[in-house]
Amino acid sequence: METRIIDSRNDFAQWAIDRSNAILTDQGSELATAARNGNEAQIDEAARALGQAIVDALIEAFDGLAGDE
Repeated sequence: METRIIDSRNDFAQWAIDRSNAILTDQGSELATAARNGNEAQIDEAARALGQAIVDALIEAFDGLAGDE
């Protein structure tokens, strides 16, 4: 993901929308496909990848805020 300068609440909201959209497009579709196939191992793997993508996005946001100190 590209580096983005966030100068306002609106900038942060747009970043959050863009980031969540990217996560759902990538990992969400993988989870939906695994669920449709009914393969428990694939569902577990896709769910873990979705969770990790969310954690990564939160850490990315925190690191951006912590860098301002």
